Amino acid sequence: MSTQPEPTSGGGEEYFRLPSELRARHYDLAILSDLDALRFSGCVTVELDVVRATDRIVLNAGAGLNMHKAIVHADALKTEAKSVVELDIDAAHERITAKLGAQLPAGSKARITIAFEAEIEASMMGYYRSTFEHEGKKGFYGLTQFEPTAARRAFPCFDEPDAKATYSFQMIHRSDSVALANMPVESTKSISRSEADKLLRLEELGVKAGVTELAKTGKTESAAEPADGGAWSVTSYEKLPLVSSYLVAWANGPFKSLESSFVSPITGKTVPIKIYATGEYIHQAQYALDVTAKVTPIYEKIFKIAYPLPKLDTLVASDFDAGAMENWGLITGRTSVYLYDDEKSGLQGQKRTASVQSHELAHQWFGNITTMAFWNGLWLNEAFATLMGEVVVLDRAFPEWDSATEFIALHLERAFELDSKRSSHAIELPLKGDNVEDAINQIFDAISYSKGASVLRMLSGIVGEEVFLDGVSRYLKKHLYANATTEDLWAGISEASGLDIKRIMHNWVLKIGYPVVTVEEKADSIVVRQNRFLSTGDVKPEEDETLWYVPLQIKTVGPQGSQVDSETVLDLEREREIPLKDVSNAIWKLNAGTTGVYRVAYSPERLAKLGAEAAKTDGAFSLQDVCGLVSDSFTLAKATDAKTSGSLALQYELRNNGTYLVQSMMSTNLSQLASVWYEAPQPVRDAIDAYRADVFGPTAKRMGFDFGKDDSPDTKQLRAVAIAAAASAGDEWTLNECKNRFSAFMKSGKEDQIHPDLLRTIYGQAVKHGGEAEYEAVLAVYRKPPTPTHKIAAHLALCATQDPKLIQRTIDFTFTDEVKTQDVMYSFAGCAGNSYARRPIWEATKQHYDELTRRFSGNFSLANIIKYSFSSLASDKDVKDVEAFFADKSTNKFAMALSQGLDSVRANARWQQRDAADVEDWLRAQGYLK
Repeated sequence: MSTQPEPTSGGGEEYFRLPSELRARHYDLAILSDLDALRFSGCVTVELDVVRATDRIVLNAGAGLNMHKAIVHADALKTEAKSVVELDIDAAHERITAKLGAQLPAGSKARITIAFEAEIEASMMGYYRSTFEHEGKKGFYGLTQFEPTAARRAFPCFDEPDAKATYSFQMIHRSDSVALANMPVESTKSISRSEADKLLRLEELGVKAGVTELAKTGKTESAAEPADGGAWSVTSYEKLPLVSSYLVAWANGPFKSLESSFVSPITGKTVPIKIYATGEYIHQAQYALDVTAKVTPIYEKIFKIAYPLPKLDTLVASDFDAGAMENWGLITGRTSVYLYDDEKSGLQGQKRTASVQSHELAHQWFGNITTMAFWNGLWLNEAFATLMGEVVVLDRAFPEWDSATEFIALHLERAFELDSKRSSHAIELPLKGDNVEDAINQIFDAISYSKGASVLRMLSGIVGEEVFLDGVSRYLKKHLYANATTEDLWAGISEASGLDIKRIMHNWVLKIGYPVVTVEEKADSIVVRQNRFLSTGDVKPEEDETLWYVPLQIKTVGPQGSQVDSETVLDLEREREIPLKDVSNAIWKLNAGTTGVYRVAYSPERLAKLGAEAAKTDGAFSLQDVCGLVSDSFTLAKATDAKTSGSLALQYELRNNGTYLVQSMMSTNLSQLASVWYEAPQPVRDAIDAYRADVFGPTAKRMGFDFGKDDSPDTKQLRAVAIAAAASAGDEWTLNECKNRFSAFMKSGKEDQIHPDLLRTIYGQAVKHGGEAEYEAVLAVYRKPPTPTHKIAAHLALCATQDPKLIQRTIDFTFTDEVKTQDVMYSFAGCAGNSYARRPIWEATKQHYDELTRRFSGNFSLANIIKYSFSSLASDKDVKDVEAFFADKSTNKFAMALSQGLDSVRANARWQQRDAADVEDWLRAQGYLK
């Protein structure tokens, strides 16, 4: 979710995991947070159980920690009860070793005390700094981000998920600041700075405070010569139960808070909840607090386990690498996720806040109480939080959003897109070797989250949701406060269902890719065959050996309505013949409800029949069925011998479908077509846009730009999607409305004619079709946004210009201090989506490569930035250019993203080369191309 230390260098398998002779039992941790000097110091005592005899203690410690000696207590040490030992520091492998000179026998106990000191950096990893600006004051505050391997940057520890221990924590901080941690405050008392330094034992253990870069420039004081001005306090917290190091958290700053509570349906106790933010943001934090109060009791009922901690807080941060982080009892996340304004944020902002917080709350059980044994099991945490938090629980809390259907567009499609690449990876994959931390950081992707959630959703469909959730509850209860593996989850669901879940799910989790099921029609039967699907359409025999357990879910429509055959499966077999009477005249389709993680390839004739049924307002196919048809037809046209024209015809048939999700999926598909064909002859591009305008323009005009207070969520979203798609295609009426409404905003400074859900569209089209005046107006919004939604919309709009000078200005702006490190990715994503800017952003990436890799070293953003920089290109020449640029570069930190981006370019090039004539012929036949 957000952090990563420096890469290892040299060594081998011995640096993959810490030695297993010792286990941490308890940490006593004290941290002094000096936000004036932007440094922190600390002292940690780790109580140890000796599992096997050893003469050394090895812990993780980040390269930025300044430390030299340790105090070791152990009855087994013959010299004295207390030994002061020098620490061997291996910065490259982020380890420290205390060599004891005598054996600690198995079964004995020991403890080690280490003092340390470091800068509160702006890295968005470890204990780092963020910024605030409120009522004329600017400053810094500090917060932690430890997942996956950055707790070691804040204190020496056993920084692996299965090294669970309890924690006692104290923070020394300025008395006029707020100090937060995982657990409730136990006590707070005044302390002098000199008393604090003694408590931390810095001098005793040879630690001298350093001087920050800011101190060197005279912008702040040196921590080496601390000023005792201002009062200090030490705050102690209740003991934290057994937990992995990456879930420990603390923060310090001028925070304000809102509070609420929920009553546990299991214990009947009232649990206090709070949300914290700095002063300029706290007024927009109420909604996230309300979601917490609403959603948490639902989890207790589903899991049949009470939320275990005495409080549950959330901290909203201005600088944050990921979206949010599930620290136990102290969730953290971006302003763009957690801030919501009833009048200015819109439905999409509301849904974003609710879904992310629901996701993080799922982790309080699935991940925090029961934790994966190691990072190869990351999917256990993230896939389940995605399914539970963004579908199962969200559907219970906000049924009007139809999150179960939206899952297809948000997550199943993301999973399909990445897993159709040769460079994808299995859901659970081995992690080993020198660069294991780099590999860990890169698996926080659509496979671990979206594909994992999709296969769990499919499994839930196989066994039934009630049985599935019962199995999950059994799994959690059996592994409370412990670590578990995928096999443990399968055992819980097997126990509940009576099925061999490991056999059913083995290949879905441990093998790369997914199948396409091809259907051959006979007189009274169909023959279905599974093969691996690749977006490049060039599957090699050795890549097509996996056979999956495929629930076919055949929906048939007869006089009595529709029914679904849930019994027939491809049971780890290549093909199967299935009886079906009068096949050619019957109405039927596979993958009812689009619950299966596979594509279905029909004949052109069958696809046309399915399209006709899907287009009926009272047809037998569900919304999920129609979404699956649209997605499969378009994707298979891109990758196989199926023609793109067939998918274009299907989507034209569905142009009057009045549901948001179908229109959204069609918009995405046709935008891809326009994007890949961006260097085709101008008449062809114009014809594609004319077709798109015909599909979406009438809906946009019928819906209009004005939102009614009683509009349903689907109506609001349909309006937003149709207007965005029509405007992107150049529909004249829609563009004029966008321009007129933005013009009114420029004149009055009021946004009363721009609904929040249309911000991105109207800002973007104003800049795209405008000039410097529109650009400056949007830049002004970026600099003083009323909400984070406005800032992101303005940022993306700056990337939409077609003027080469303004494109370059946007790129140059990206590398200034005005763009926060966490927000740089928006420039790359925005420019990649602009056919006029995608080559300039790739050239800028090459020019600024060293700066980017240095600035984002260890952050999740780096891989996305690299991928965005070139993956929208669409020629074989581009593939060679990208490969040549990275040929002599160290790519360990983004190797997966680089390979995936190259696969995207190859697929784009192949699709255009193969289907250019087919697309032109179809456009000509429909009258769009002369």
